[in-house]
Amino acid sequence: MTTLIQRTASRSQQDFEHRHAAHCESGVMSSLLRHHGLDISEAMAFGLASAPLFVHLPFVRVEGFPLTAYRAAPGAIIRGLQKTLGVRMRSERFRDPQAAGRRLDTLLDQGQVVGAQASVYWLPYFPPDMRFHFNAHNLLIYGRTGDDYLISDPVAEHTVRCAREHLDKARFARGIFAPRGLLYYPQAMPRQVHLENAVRQALRKTCFLMLRTPWSLIGVGAIRRLAESVRRLADPAQDPRYARLFVSFIVRMQEEIGTGGGGFRFVYASFLQEAGQLLGRSELESAAVAMTAAGDAWRQFALAGARFCQQKAGVGLDQLATAMLECYQREHAVFRQLAAIKT
Repeated sequence: MTTLIQRTASRSQQDFEHRHAAHCESGVMSSLLRHHGLDISEAMAFGLASAPLFVHLPFVRVEGFPLTAYRAAPGAIIRGLQKTLGVRMRSERFRDPQAAGRRLDTLLDQGQVVGAQASVYWLPYFPPDMRFHFNAHNLLIYGRTGDDYLISDPVAEHTVRCAREHLDKARFARGIFAPRGLLYYPQAMPRQVHLENAVRQALRKTCFLMLRTPWSLIGVGAIRRLAESVRRLADPAQDPRYARLFVSFIVRMQEEIGTGGGGFRFVYASFLQEAGQLLGRSELESAAVAMTAAGDAWRQFALAGARFCQQKAGVGLDQLATAMLECYQREHAVFRQLAAIKT
């Protein structure tokens, strides 16, 4: 069965439709593609970009702790959809904030809806207790009124306004994943998408990254490796305060940065379910159920991790390591299930 997604006419800037999303980059790309006539849901955008991943890099430090990530690197969804769907995007970075502002104004005056990367910390429409120094946040700018920009932020329920001075700061924040004024927008769109081919290509790449990459720091094997690191922290010679900080960092990366480990698994499960229904493939729907269970296991680990950090009784490092090994076992099983599907 081959399902074609036909592209319809692009909308005007005035007809832009804002939609709330689970994650910024997949939400931005879904909205941008839909605005240009290609009706791709957020879950479909996430899955077709082969975005689910697990990475644990002991030699890369963030706030003094090894980097742990539950999805592909920032920008991977934008790049992945170009390859899978045949979309041609243009990306532009800048050294000078004033030049970046002029270019953004020019694009908006031409009727473009423009994706941008920014730091959450400098966006004033975020509540103060939700602002932190994360530079890889994505949003859409669909117009301007004077020095106020009209913004569709996927994590917001409604569109918002942001003054030029605040947006400039957010677009040129320094540090890891510094945006450097990044703007992006489609230059060419396919007339139609062969969904079956796109799903096949995306599944192969995702299963390779999760199961067969030769590097043990990437994929399901990295989950097992991290579980072993957590268990070693139970050694009496280890600093218990460091153990709590280490676990809290893992949980924060899972639950607060982006959509989080469990959240990404639920988004991917939605992709599998949607693809299974559109293509008439019950095995994909079955895998969606298993992926949801993997997301549930991650949420249970996060809950136990939070209790451990609060020094609640009955939760130790051995239990946390065992809970993470269950996440490993579930993800290993579901990706093997996906790899065995004859697409």
